[in-house]
Amino acid sequence: MIAEFHLPDLGEGLTEAEVVQWLVAPGDAVTLNQTLAEVETAKAVVELPSPYEGMVSALHAEAGETVAVGAPLIDFDVEGGEAPVASSGTGQEAAAEKAQPNLVGYGAAPTTSGRPARRARRRGSSEGAAGPDTAVLEAAPHDAMPSTAVEPALERPRSTPPVRAYAKRLGVDLVLVAAEVGDRVITRADIDAYAERVGLIASGATSTPGDSVTSTQPGPGWEGRPRETRVPIRGVRKHTAAAMVRSAFTAPHVTVFHTVDVTSTMEMLGRLREDKTLAGHRIGPLGVVAKAVCLALRRAPGLNARWDEEAGEIVHYGYVDLGIAAATDRGLIVPMIRDADRMNLVELSAAVRDLAETARAGKTSPAELAGGTFSLSNIGVFGVDAGTPILPPGQSGILAIGTVRKQPWEYRGEIALRQVMTLSLSFDHRLVDGAEGATFLKDVADILEDPGRAMLLS
Repeated sequence: MIAEFHLPDLGEGLTEAEVVQWLVAPGDAVTLNQTLAEVETAKAVVELPSPYEGMVSALHAEAGETVAVGAPLIDFDVEGGEAPVASSGTGQEAAAEKAQPNLVGYGAAPTTSGRPARRARRRGSSEGAAGPDTAVLEAAPHDAMPSTAVEPALERPRSTPPVRAYAKRLGVDLVLVAAEVGDRVITRADIDAYAERVGLIASGATSTPGDSVTSTQPGPGWEGRPRETRVPIRGVRKHTAAAMVRSAFTAPHVTVFHTVDVTSTMEMLGRLREDKTLAGHRIGPLGVVAKAVCLALRRAPGLNARWDEEAGEIVHYGYVDLGIAAATDRGLIVPMIRDADRMNLVELSAAVRDLAETARAGKTSPAELAGGTFSLSNIGVFGVDAGTPILPPGQSGILAIGTVRKQPWEYRGEIALRQVMTLSLSFDHRLVDGAEGATFLKDVADILEDPGRAMLLS
């Protein structure tokens, strides 16, 4: 019996998703909850599990194609009786039958124990291509090419979806790259190095995923680069652009700055790094700022609130879901740490680190991007001192953290070389007046200047 599976709503009312890559092909036998494909929404790359057990009979979209929610995605040949009705994203049918798929794209309840295995990739087969050309094969290390006629099956090389898409566009076989880099996640730099070595790209020439080259004549000072490229506006970039425009033209932004001596905080972090009881815990300035923000928000309720235009109300939150702006290959995203105010410094630092690693790997889930009551943007990692951050939609405050610099500073009546940082607070002037914004910024600065002052706000 043929069962048709439609693309479900992957969260937050998203209307479409792009197929990054298929992990199955027509004729493949799949088990319940086995990963079928990776799809990219406006917020995240999501692994789509199988709602059925059976055989893949047809794929309704190619890799790189955008599919609307509710549109046919894949057909299954399921055994026995009448096939369950495929998901359409409404939510009522899933409760009716145990065997029916979950309607938010996270799979059905498994009926057997054990972890379903991802379909293995074979040596010599590229990601979505017929196979590498002779030059690529000849350039591969000898120990990467089996001498037997029958080649063993391998797991898919470890890499992120954007890197796999980039390798596919250049015609690079990730299996061959994995043979060179070993058992670690393959990066874009690895792809460029391999492609340059085998002659797929010119020395020093790289390109951006999704680029469409319109001219190959280099301009002055840009040897080896195209004069013009065109990148489709889609995915995270499209969503972020729309959200920033909506925020900038809806909420009246005000930004205030404060430069603070953080020498005591940096000295405290040095002592914590030497503390053997904290071995394995990496606590950095961002973790301290995050904790200071959670404490300071208790005295600034307007900065942890939302303007509800339709209801004509201001919604104050009794918790802090802290958003952390993260720059990724796919664009800027703001995943959040739920109930950050309930975490101690060690727990919050670990959560910040895990959030950043997940974002860079392209594995942030839609649920981690939904909501948020206040946000942080660490522009200091780029060597920037200050800026005017734009509020994430629905939030009334965002704090940008500048780089820590050593510079002459007035200290105890004398000039001394101190470590200083600039804080940039943007807030929605509909909810927050200047006094409340200044009080919050001063509270955060006081904790960074003297970490012991956190005892006064805890």
